[in-house]
Amino acid sequence: MTIDDAAPDRATRDHDPSVGDFQLEERSSLRRVVGLSTELQDVNDAEYRKLRLERVVLVGVWTEGTSAQAEAAMAELAQLAETAGSEVCDALIQRRDKPDPATYIGSGKAKTLKDVIVATGADTVICDGELTPGQLIALEKVVNVKVIDRTALILDIFAQHATSREGKAQVSLAQMEYMLPRLRGWGEALSRQAGGRAGSNGGVGLRGPGETKIETDRRRIRERTARLRREIKGMKQARDTKRHRRRATPVPSIAIAGYTNAGKSSLLNRLTGAGVLVQNALFATLDPTTRRAELPDGRVVVFTDTVGFVRHLPTQLVEAFRSTLEEVVDSELLLHVVDGSDTFPLRQIEAVRTVINDVVEEQHAQRPRELVVINKIDAADPVVLTELHHALPDAVFVSAATGQGFDELLERIMEVVASGDTRVTLEIPFTRGDVVARVHAEGAVIAEDHTTDGTRIEVRLPASVAGELGEYRVADQRDGVA
Repeated sequence: MTIDDAAPDRATRDHDPSVGDFQLEERSSLRRVVGLSTELQDVNDAEYRKLRLERVVLVGVWTEGTSAQAEAAMAELAQLAETAGSEVCDALIQRRDKPDPATYIGSGKAKTLKDVIVATGADTVICDGELTPGQLIALEKVVNVKVIDRTALILDIFAQHATSREGKAQVSLAQMEYMLPRLRGWGEALSRQAGGRAGSNGGVGLRGPGETKIETDRRRIRERTARLRREIKGMKQARDTKRHRRRATPVPSIAIAGYTNAGKSSLLNRLTGAGVLVQNALFATLDPTTRRAELPDGRVVVFTDTVGFVRHLPTQLVEAFRSTLEEVVDSELLLHVVDGSDTFPLRQIEAVRTVINDVVEEQHAQRPRELVVINKIDAADPVVLTELHHALPDAVFVSAATGQGFDELLERIMEVVASGDTRVTLEIPFTRGDVVARVHAEGAVIAEDHTTDGTRIEVRLPASVAGELGEYRVADQRDGVA
């Protein structure tokens, strides 16, 4: 959303550089209670699935890639768990051709996992993958503590970090869609009858069993899902209206996308001076933030910070955040931010491009031009940076923390923005100061002079704007495409 479209109080806070610090302090003040056990005692109610993570043990199945890649995947899972507010006690990796269809890790490893849980005092197991309802139940029966998968963990993080009305609705929809197929088999009591007058008008001989509890839960989830879809559809229409309004003006739009915690918000703050929340945590930013900025050549552009991506991003989230991801597809330039300090940055690029390509294909849209920005070079391994220079020769290497490389980044952005411009010479009467102001706002002025007839300006303008101002155009041998 743009500043103009946001609520007044929200806009005021977004302009305040201290907002990021305030949000960070507010978020840090939320701490999970230590000492409460989540060991499964009564699993009759679906509500027990609400995450109360404390001490967790991570479990992963290594099916492909090198051992270093498998360890990096577990390290990322540990970051996710810590972002959700839990303490990681231990981590186990098993080498298999494919996950066990019954318990995900096999019966033998499940018993080993139970011993680790007893030794560490953990009360939750997090699996690095999406488990079926059967796998969740079978593994819980063996380890006797709550088991969640990677998808549920990411959904929990999104639920904690969502702040806007649209973001909260999108996360709730994703959680409902994830929960619905997993209601089946959640405890024998879910099949109990409601009894009494449920499902009938009452009376002797008319009282029947009515709905079972699982049927009631499913119905309520479907009703809430339908309501959330209607709400998000209404919000999408409002977002589309704002987007069309922005398209009506020739101000270039630049989307900042990339892997979670790659430094997108820091990059936006460095480029525009915005006080957006910056935190060394996964998915710190969920709500898109739009800021206007002026490039060194005088051209005004709009930067949009978007939600981060992650390996195996849950399909429910991709669907729920579809309207947000459309901001990336509709932009004229995509700044693809990559964490240069990551052990395997090329895998980050692959994960982000997979999601973007899916959205582009579904929308039947044209993929925006992409400029890869390698961030955090001040903390990166020189060997990794050398590999990235060879793999991505057109990438720009910067540090949002120190400002290193930003001159080159701005030059590359200006090249892309100006690539479709038309170079014209205009002679504008002194009575049309509004046209002069528009030329300065929407173009890059090369030369300006005042004559007896008016203001003579040599400028690079978008083709559409140059056409609208054709009446002021004068013949010049330098006119043409910039």
